[in-house]
Amino acid sequence: MKNPPRSYNCKNEELPAICRNALVSLKRDQADFTAYSPRLNESYTTEFENKVNQAEELVSPISETAELKKITERIFKNMDDLLKSIDRLSGYVNLGKETIQLSSADFGISALRKGINVHDPEKVIAKLKDVNNNIIKYWDTLSEVGLTPEIQARFNEVYDSMIADRKLQYEILTNRKALVQNNNAFFNDLYSQLTDICSKGKILYKDVDPVKLQEYTFSELKKKVRLVAKKEESKIQKKGPQQNPDAEK
Repeated sequence: MKNPPRSYNCKNEELPAICRNALVSLKRDQADFTAYSPRLNESYTTEFENKVNQAEELVSPISETAELKKITERIFKNMDDLLKSIDRLSGYVNLGKETIQLSSADFGISALRKGINVHDPEKVIAKLKDVNNNIIKYWDTLSEVGLTPEIQARFNEVYDSMIADRKLQYEILTNRKALVQNNNAFFNDLYSQLTDICSKGKILYKDVDPVKLQEYTFSELKKKVRLVAKKEESKIQKKGPQQNPDAEK
């Protein structure tokens, strides 16, 4: 059977979260819904909850979520652990500046450090490539002032590890996306029940309870989910290490 197009106006991963919020309100207001129509009883709510649970597992399988978390933690640790080597490299660039004639910023070190501090893997990978190329280009001078093959190897190791981990993350997320897209009919059905719940909520609480009315308005539910996601993303970025103000002096 041909996979139908999506009937909902939000990201696939947002729909289960939106439905979860609506479910919380529905459970709280169960008596009002059942009083309005016996069809909207606890069995109706349980059916919706089961669908939400299934949708969450499709969008974010527990095993894959744990694996992605582990990979992300490894990426962040590799970046953070590189800071000591960056400090040393910065010192060697400074020692050889008369020959190299590049500042730490020109060498790519400043941008690399900034990428690590904000935990931006894509920026770190790009700047690591620049730094590694410059280490090779100015190896004779840098090795004369103290840079060791072990430190050079550490930069290469982190670069290779991050490339491999980002590829693995991409593969996991791509496979998950394909799985979700192949279940459009299920997600459309979930959205259909959500729409039914919201429409009944509006009947019950319009001109009666403006706060509850918002809880049964799709656009408001979507806004709430995106706000939470934005806060979580900001929280993750702020977990980066604090930059040493004296590191490049």
